[in-house]
Amino acid sequence: MKNLQFDFTVDKSIKTVFINREFNAELPLVWDAFTKPELLDQWVAPKPWSAKTKHMNFEVGGRRFYAMVSPEGLERWSVQEFTSITPKTNFKMYNTFADENENKEIPGSDWDYNFSEQNGITKVSITIVNESLERLERMIEMGFKEGFTMSIDNLEKLLGTLSQK
Repeated sequence: MKNLQFDFTVDKSIKTVFINREFNAELPLVWDAFTKPELLDQWVAPKPWSAKTKHMNFEVGGRRFYAMVSPEGLERWSVQEFTSITPKTNFKMYNTFADENENKEIPGSDWDYNFSEQNGITKVSITIVNESLERLERMIEMGFKEGFTMSIDNLEKLLGTLSQK
């Protein structure tokens, strides 16, 4: 089996993170894993944390309100507002931390997801533009790269399980 691409690049000069990741799964399944709350909650949190979506409306102008939950029950909430959706190829959202009442912490970041498939391998390219360098540096200090890598590993396992069904 060929090695699947995983690049994670930070460019502080433009407050941006670039992520490219390939999955050995067909595009409709990968798309669903990024856009359906019942699937997102199974992979998006790095272990031993878990994710719980309070509500999600995947449409332009819709939002996802969810928490990363620690084994001790500590909840870290976020709001994602969907700004653009082109089914199976791209979606964009504005992401920000929040409190348990959905009060947003500004600044946030704009996420742009692109999906493509070739020979059964689906590539996901994510560009994250932060509204401030301070926010980008805070994300990195909080272990974003390590946590994201762990989450992507969870996703790879989930896709393997779902592909066999």
